[in-house]
Amino acid sequence: MKFFDMTIPLGIATPPWPTYEPLQVKYFKRLAPNGANGQLLTHSNHLGTHLDGEIHFYTPGKDIASLDMDFLVHEAAVVDLSDICGNYDVYSSQMVEERVEVKEGDILIVHTGYHHFGWDMPTADEIRYMVMHPGPDREFADWAKSKKLRWIGADCGSADHPMNTIIRDWMPRQAASADRHFREKYRMPLADYFTGDKYQLMHIEMFPHGIIHAECVGGDIDLFCNQRVTIGFFPWRFVDGESSIGRCVAIVDDSEYEKLMARKAALPKTRFGDCFNPEHVEQINRLSRYY
Repeated sequence: MKFFDMTIPLGIATPPWPTYEPLQVKYFKRLAPNGANGQLLTHSNHLGTHLDGEIHFYTPGKDIASLDMDFLVHEAAVVDLSDICGNYDVYSSQMVEERVEVKEGDILIVHTGYHHFGWDMPTADEIRYMVMHPGPDREFADWAKSKKLRWIGADCGSADHPMNTIIRDWMPRQAASADRHFREKYRMPLADYFTGDKYQLMHIEMFPHGIIHAECVGGDIDLFCNQRVTIGFFPWRFVDGESSIGRCVAIVDDSEYEKLMARKAALPKTRFGDCFNPEHVEQINRLSRYY
């Protein structure tokens, strides 16, 4: 058994979800004169690749420490939507099932392709990563519940559509652009599409059903598009934790490892050694009117 990292690098430049505490690091002791280096960290839980827990939005829900390993590690479907969804687009269950088999009880990883705009990428664009990525509507959420998905991962700032969050109020220029897009593509204003009763539905409506999600998935995710693979997420064993930074990995058989490594060797790499597929960015840009 071999592992591929699907976690983005975590450092002081890693952006947290907007307005949340970034990572702050300071040394409280050094090798000279203490004989060891020691650091103090300050950060929110919503930074880098992290798992939103039930009590992030659901008071009687489970804390992070209560999540079983059988829940966190399981068969998964990894779907690539970068060929059909650009800036501010809405994705559906049909788009997913047209591209990969999703079984009842699966983990689902949604590859929007917007991890290519993460801080670690040569095409980094923090606003696009956090504010302009695609997201789902209630139809997708209802489908996820009917499939009894374990948890969902997204390779962007949120599992919700960014314009179905408070970001719509915080970023009025982008919200106006999204509104134009919704009027043209979906034939209705943004405010009529994402009404108040849908607000942050991937959090508020899903967590009471035990369907939580990981955000800011990345790393070598491009190797697994439209495939089934075992995925594991390893948060802290965090008692009373509402969410947790963690490590997301794809777990493959030894027989598959060499083929995947050969594919990785043929792709360009970030400065941290993760592979990426530039075709995904080209696809997204073709679909995105203003790029």
